[in-house]
Formats: sequence, structure tokens, C-alpha cells
Amino acid sequence: MIIIAGLGNPGDKYEHTRHNTGFEVIDELVKKYGIVLDFAKHNAICGKGIIEGEKVMLMKPQTYMNSSGEAIADAIGFYKLYPNDGLIVIYDDVDLPAGKIRVRESGSAGGHNGMKDIIEKIGTEDFVRVRVGVGAKPEEWDLADWVLSRFPEEEVSLMKEARKTAAEAVADILTNGAEHTMSQYN
Repeated sequence: MIIIAGLGNPGDKYEHTRHNTGFEVIDELVKKYGIVLDFAKHNAICGKGIIEGEKVMLMKPQTYMNSSGEAIADAIGFYKLYPNDGLIVIYDDVDLPAGKIRVRESGSAGGHNGMKDIIEKIGTEDFVRVRVGVGAKPEEWDLADWVLSRFPEEEVSLMKEARKTAAEAVADILTNGAEHTMSQYN
């Protein structure tokens, strides 16, 4: 089994914010593959299914962004998975232009608090991640306010396409491996 975790914050207050892009990519996978998020476990809303022939568990951690590692570490431990071949994390990235996708097999948190917590809790940087660009913070904005803001009307369709592309990248990772996906999507 492979855990595919989309990062975000629970609750209506955070719906459609930049920081919930990971949750929304999970929603794309749910639609495309008919997987139902029908149980709560590991401090997350989860659903099991098949994507491109691989058994997966989709996760939306409910621990809030900065504690995402709690849910992911619990799930990895429960299923006895190695992060480097059993985990894909999808999250927003302010260092990428809105709509851009980047896939990596490992790396630092890059200043993302949710990723910092995951790396700390699972004890490794070696796991696949799909970063979805949400645009750089304007100088006059506080970073927390920026990532908790919603996209302006002119970026809504761009981000809808980015979520679809990120979901396609996840499927490609499962089919062809992260290295192939990096050459196709980065």
C-alpha cells in the first residue's frame, strides 16, 4: 500500500485557501478514481482504493497543517511502510508560481511548517512529494495571512488545472516512478 497524503487545515474556514491545495488534489484523485473518503483513522479522513493498479490510502490529516506529521507518522507505523517507497505528500508551495508543479524524491522542508513536522515525526526527508505552486507572498503580506488567503478570481481556473495536473503526476509516480514523473512534470 502507498499512502497519498494531501496537506491542509480542516474546517470550512480554510476551504479553498492556498494552504489547502493538498486537500484539493486529494479531492481530484477521489473524483478521478472513485475512491471514497469514508473513514477516520490516524487523525485523518481516509479512503482506500486502487490508482493505476496500486493499492493506496488517500489521507487528509485533520491535525492542522503545522502538526501534519502526527497523522502521517501514525499511518506509516500502522501499515509498517518505509517512507521512501510508501508515501507521497502533496502540498502548497509559496516558492513556486501559482499553478506550477514540482515533484521531488526527497529534500528539506523548504520553510513549509507542515513538511518540517512530517520530516521530524517520521525521521527522514526521503519520501516523494508533489509541490503545487500557490504564488509568492507579496512584500506587504504576512506569510500566515497569505497561505490562509483564497485565490483571486483570475487564478481560480489556473489552480483548478494545477490540481488536475498534480493528480495526474501522482498517477504517473505510481505507474512509472518519481524519476520519470520529475522528467515529465518539472
